[in-house]
Amino acid sequence: MTEHTRLSLDEAWQLSVEVLEHHGFSNEHAAAIARSMVAAQRDECHSHGLYRLLDCVRTVRHGGVDPRAVPQVSDRAPGVVNVDAAGGCSLLAFETARQALVDKARSQGVAVLAINNAFHFSALWPEVESLAEQGLAALAMTPSHAYVAPAGGHSPLLGTNPIAFAWPRPDGLPFVFDFATSAVARGEIELHRRAGKPLTEGWALDEAGQPTTDPTAALAGALLPFGGHKGTVLSIMIELLAGPLIGDRLGHQTQPANANGDGKPQHGEFILALDPHAFLGADTEAHLQRAETLFAGVLDQGARLPSQRRHAARRRSLAEGVTIPKALHDDLLRLLEGREN
Repeated sequence: MTEHTRLSLDEAWQLSVEVLEHHGFSNEHAAAIARSMVAAQRDECHSHGLYRLLDCVRTVRHGGVDPRAVPQVSDRAPGVVNVDAAGGCSLLAFETARQALVDKARSQGVAVLAINNAFHFSALWPEVESLAEQGLAALAMTPSHAYVAPAGGHSPLLGTNPIAFAWPRPDGLPFVFDFATSAVARGEIELHRRAGKPLTEGWALDEAGQPTTDPTAALAGALLPFGGHKGTVLSIMIELLAGPLIGDRLGHQTQPANANGDGKPQHGEFILALDPHAFLGADTEAHLQRAETLFAGVLDQGARLPSQRRHAARRRSLAEGVTIPKALHDDLLRLLEGREN
């Protein structure tokens, strides 16, 4: 059985910040990245948790991210705000421009944040959840590198192209979902490879375009979209909204950072925020309660709301801390101690 190491949330935070700062990230970037990673680890979203520190360090070593970039916010239109991440991580860019997005949404009813030139690795749900906590409905999407073959195709063209949505609730945590339009996140394939576990059938193709359950072959080949052609067209929509519409790259126009230094991992992110009060005025609370009847109807049938698993994990982690594989913990300590490969 895989050995695990338990960390308190404070220990997970401290380890994350120390690893990032040790490898050149500014305190502002390290803190923004750690907030996302620790939140994901806390909610047992392992593929976006502390495991991603390895990716961040690898990317900065290969020159794929500016670890000290200062995001530049600009006002594009009454309902549009732009932030140029300047080759840095998307997380600090989002945090820098978030209040401007909130202000525009409250003023105009609807507003968009366009993040450009960003290294993006993180889950989207913490971003939309933070907007829902301020009373806004929010939708976020971003392309990633070309890892996914379109339905009926055989080679990578589309990104895993995640999409996330959050809805504010009068009492309790927001309704949130976040999923890749690929059958599974690429990070999940990497975790299977590290653990020596086979993939589920229908997740991936090998380099020859044939179905595979071997994670190493899948990483060399292509992932598949979820739901066949439906996942494909959703993925194309995300490419268009978070690419050409905001003046940024399509997934196949980017490449992961590599040892040759010629990878171009930066791309865009599209975030839409909507203020229910602007739509509904004095009737806002009544209509939010109507939405609650829908959620209750799901639960009454014994079905699960999409964020329930995360919220249960959050309660456990707040009380007990988090666990990560001991091999990962050892890798992270090596990054700190200068003994890394």
